[in-house]
Formats: sequence, C-alpha cells, structure tokens
Amino acid sequence: MADAKNKGSGWLNVAVDYGPLIVFLTVFKLSEPSGQDMAGTITAIIRGTGAFIVAAISALIFSRVKFGRVSPMLWLSTALIVGFGGLTIFLGNPLWVQIKPTVVYLLFATALLIGYARGAALLEVLLGAAFEGVDKAGWLKLSRNWGLFFLVLAALNEGLRYFYNAENGGFETWLWAKLWVFMPLSFLFTFTQIPMLLRHGLSFEDQDEVLQDQPPTD
Repeated sequence: MADAKNKGSGWLNVAVDYGPLIVFLTVFKLSEPSGQDMAGTITAIIRGTGAFIVAAISALIFSRVKFGRVSPMLWLSTALIVGFGGLTIFLGNPLWVQIKPTVVYLLFATALLIGYARGAALLEVLLGAAFEGVDKAGWLKLSRNWGLFFLVLAALNEGLRYFYNAENGGFETWLWAKLWVFMPLSFLFTFTQIPMLLRHGLSFEDQDEVLQDQPPTD
C-alpha cells in the first residue's frame, strides 16, 4: 500500500511539473486564429500565458496542500513563470515567455556546477529523501551531469526559439517541442543515470523514484 502511494505521488509530481504547460498549450490552441493573423496569434499567446501563470500558481498550492511542502525548484520555476509571463502580457511580446526556460536551465546549471566545483552536491539537498542510499560521490556526479544537461537544454531552447517564434509563425511548434522533445529527453537522460546511481548505493527498488522525482525542465 505504501509503495502504491509513493508511486502515485511520483506521478502527481510529474503532473505538477508539466500540467501548467499542457494548460498553456490547450488555451493557446483554443484561442489560435485560423490563417496568418499575427495580432490574433499574439492574443492567443497572451491568453495562454495568463492561463499558464494561473496553472503554475495552482500547481504550487496543490503541491503545498498535497505533499506538505514546495520544493525550492518549484518555487523558483513558478516565480520565473509569473515574472516572464507577466512581461509577456504587459509588453505583448512572446519573446519573454520563450526565453523563460533558457533562464531556468541556466540558473539550475550554474548552481549545480558551482556546487560540484566546490564539492557540494546541491541535488542531494533537493532530492535526497527520494534517493536514499546514494553516497556522496554519486550525488556529486549526478549534480554535475544534470548541470551539463541543463546547459544542453538551454542551448536547445535557444535554437528552437530562433527558428520557431511568433514572428515566423512557428510559436506552436516551439510550444509542442516542450512536450515532445524536452520532456522525453529529460526522462531519457534520467534513465541513463540509473546505472551510475546503482553503483553508488541506490537500491533496485528506488528506480521508479529516480524516474519520477527529477529536476523540473519546464
């Protein structure tokens, strides 16, 4: 019974991370104009961004009520969604909501890699309760690997933002990439870390936790 509860909680964590993005995509699609209408596209993006902000705040509140806590990463991610989303709405410029993921990735990468260089595994502080048994060396390697992976995600987001944006009519492609490119890559990368974590003390039973509890990539 406890295992089933933990497993369900893990997938609820995934829903908290990616639910707001799905809300954004849904509202954008429902508001998107037919044909090449730049003004209508901007309006759809602004509406989607507003829904994104509301959904992100709701997810944060849900996490606090359901799990009794809000992770530092979720606090930061939500704050950036509100900040960059607010700029998008206020200025009417989708650029801000598109560069938000890049800022998130770079902030996490910088924190993790600086911590690694100083011998501090920051991921252990954030995810230690989920991955019991992993030794210090394992946490350092995991922090380093995630830091480097976040740099890759930041570069990938900037590349996609350059080629797919509201100006060239590709904003929806960029938005879909968050679900069909970034999310699968994140789960695949997490899966590749399991052998290393097993060598550093992770128990076989905890593999589902590794796949479900991971740094956010939204």
